[in-house]
Amino acid sequence: MIKKKSVLLLLSVVITVTIKAQTPLQSESFITRYGNLDNVLYHIKADKKATITFLGGSITNMEGWRDQVCKYLAATYPATTFNFINAGIPSLGSLPHAFRLEQDVLSKGKTDLLFVEAAVNDKVNGTNEVTQRRAIEGIIRHALTENPETNIVLMAFADEDKMAGYRAGKVPVEIQVHADIAKKYHLPFINLAKEVTNRIDAGEFTWKDDFKNLHPSPFGQELYFKTIRQLLDSAFNNETPKRLIAAKLPRANDSFNYGEGKYLDIHKAVNKNGFRIVESWKPSDNVHTRAGFVNVPVLVSEEKNAALELPFTGRTIGIGIVSGPDAGFINYSVDGGPRQTIDLYTEWSKGLYLPWYLILGDGLTTGKHVLRLQTGEPHTAATNANVCRIVYFLVNG
Repeated sequence: MIKKKSVLLLLSVVITVTIKAQTPLQSESFITRYGNLDNVLYHIKADKKATITFLGGSITNMEGWRDQVCKYLAATYPATTFNFINAGIPSLGSLPHAFRLEQDVLSKGKTDLLFVEAAVNDKVNGTNEVTQRRAIEGIIRHALTENPETNIVLMAFADEDKMAGYRAGKVPVEIQVHADIAKKYHLPFINLAKEVTNRIDAGEFTWKDDFKNLHPSPFGQELYFKTIRQLLDSAFNNETPKRLIAAKLPRANDSFNYGEGKYLDIHKAVNKNGFRIVESWKPSDNVHTRAGFVNVPVLVSEEKNAALELPFTGRTIGIGIVSGPDAGFINYSVDGGPRQTIDLYTEWSKGLYLPWYLILGDGLTTGKHVLRLQTGEPHTAATNANVCRIVYFLVNG
């Protein structure tokens, strides 16, 4: 009798655990509603027109969740005219987003709903936490300064490093940055990195066979879409707001945030000894490029000790370059300060003319400054190449 009871108890435990493992986790658990989407809801239901913009890297640019969100909105609200803007560029994270926001988003007209993602590329690109915080906060402040009625959604996608961090009991830095800024500015935040980790650990699917990669398979893209749709469904399941509410910006967490980030035309450089401007640059080899960084004006030097100066006004100065197989070192200084050296070559440069953004001076005093830049040694003696290609100067404040 005792044995029968033990067997029945064991079977009961096994059945309970099996049922629990087979019950999918709820997407709602990974959505934090620090703010609402009432303004874009007003545009959708009352104005019958809305602009939805997607700012991110390759996971935003590729076919997947973004396309599904567009189809979902168009099908759910057929009486509304939607303008969808894809501002996704592969390889780019929060730092590039902050400085390209004006050109790639704000110049396109008024955005009613802005999706922002940067957590994967911020990790891959090795963007430090201070820069991440200045960039993400800058994006939010810049967008809301331009149009205080814009609704913004922050998202953090999954990669294996973030999964490992959660399994070690740590919140990944990139996730914490996004969450902190979302809370500060009362924005919805979707933590898809945690959702993917928890669902895999619950046995719902695997990374290797189902999700595949940080560039998700169709299965992974569908998971992202369903959670984003969960946010939109619940946010839009309300009565039409009576009016638009303008956001009031709080005091910034970091006074050196990139809220006034923009591109400065490379034609502004002076004393270009050894540099020349190629008005429509493209590579002479078969190495891949990124859209927006080919067939555009590029400030180029192919020799050692080429030099230029850039007068600018602001508290931050940087460069947006294309880093290819022939990239080398540069030396630079701001306002005659200590000369610093940086290698423009990246781990991806061998097979890609990679868009790469570098801050050369930060936390500067308000006012006028001068950047001095000089080409230096090759990346390796074997290549004997030290090409510098500047697509944009980056200025803030």
